[in-house]
Amino acid sequence: MAEPRLAKLELKIMEILWAQGERSIREIQEAFLEKDRPAYTTIQTTVYRLETKKALRRVRKVGNFHIFAAVISRAAAQRKLVHDLLALFGGRTQPVMAHLIESGQLTLEDIKEAEKALRKYPRKEKSR
Repeated sequence: MAEPRLAKLELKIMEILWAQGERSIREIQEAFLEKDRPAYTTIQTTVYRLETKKALRRVRKVGNFHIFAAVISRAAAQRKLVHDLLALFGGRTQPVMAHLIESGQLTLEDIKEAEKALRKYPRKEKSR
């Protein structure tokens, strides 16, 4: 199954579920900082949208509310985001890397870790 495309608030809700496990809509809402907390109905609508996208599911009902759990993993959501980002650059990684270097967000240590990963998971050369 393809990973769903997640909007910013959807990702924040998923982060709560990945970090804290199963939660009700009220518990999800209360996990936001008070100054940035969306309305209950906004969280509810977004949770139901995530359920439609099959990113989370209802695991049980307690009283008159449901408990939700993540279906997709953080890694799967990150893969989808990176794939979508690279698609904006025609699949080319060099412009993204150049931006990260220029902005100071990519360090030599990050590059060393990337080199280790490249050695561990060698890829076939891209045809140009």
